Amino acid sequence: MEHYHIYHNEIPDFLRECIETPIIQRIRSIGMNCGCEYTAFPQFADIDSYSRYDHSIGVALIVWHFTYDRKQAIAGLLHDVASPVFAHVVDFMHGDYLTQESTEDGTEMLIADSTELQAVLKKYELTTGDVCDYHRYPIADNDTPLLSADRLEYTIGNSINYRICTIEDAKCFYNDLIIGTNEYGAPELMFKSTLVAETFAKAALACSKIYISDEDRYAMQLLSEILKYAIEHQIISEDDLYSTEPEVIGKFLSDERTASLWNSFCTYSQITSAPQPKDTGCWRKISAKKRFIDPMVQGEGRISELSSEFADSLNAFRKNSHDYWVCGQH
Repeated sequence: MEHYHIYHNEIPDFLRECIETPIIQRIRSIGMNCGCEYTAFPQFADIDSYSRYDHSIGVALIVWHFTYDRKQAIAGLLHDVASPVFAHVVDFMHGDYLTQESTEDGTEMLIADSTELQAVLKKYELTTGDVCDYHRYPIADNDTPLLSADRLEYTIGNSINYRICTIEDAKCFYNDLIIGTNEYGAPELMFKSTLVAETFAKAALACSKIYISDEDRYAMQLLSEILKYAIEHQIISEDDLYSTEPEVIGKFLSDERTASLWNSFCTYSQITSAPQPKDTGCWRKISAKKRFIDPMVQGEGRISELSSEFADSLNAFRKNSHDYWVCGQH
């Protein structure tokens, strides 16, 4: 899924040179949907391929388009290089799924150890320290619920992929953005039009509901258990988590125990929920990290302050409880 043309009219040479390095090429095979796309759940079964590679290039182009700062653009490009296979599924395996920070571990080391990338950085008089932490750059990343290049890109990418909005809608969102100063005195991507900002905010919230849906949470939890089982039984190693998804799936299929688990995982197509687990089935109670965006309109404020409809929808989303059990059905 390539939608880079929305963000900038070309990929500059310095980014192309970074993109060609092995640590970026690896994440071509790490999906944005954290393994859910391998299931038969209807909301994931027909989506297009959308990888961490696609996302990272998009983030870099957004940062470049608004800042024309090489170090910030490269930091945006590199922010997901430490993503393991199935991405945040590994956070579930590590018990870190409510903060989802463990998948960022090792970013600086990977950048420092990449001979190919270091050669590119040297060419452009940049250091590992300039590009290893995109959190330093508010246009690239900031705290929820603010709008950053990272949140903007995955919202646009997923909104298109989930058929929530069209390419033309995405262009409308993007073309209305500017850099302004927010209520905290920091630079932030914000909208010029209240109507466009509200439409974007509703699309982002629709994506957020998918991110915490029963299907999404269940798939990630079950897949994390398969990964843990495969490691415990030496079918894969911890190092394999930093290879590619096709390689790990191939190892699952090479052993009849994990082949059975993987094939079962891939055929889940619906979810049943209940206040208590039933006697049969694979029941789990799973909390969720609630991600959302409350974009700002220049000179006006946050959409939650300007639209009572959006404010009500956001409050309902934030109050939504996952204090119940879910079970996948084939």
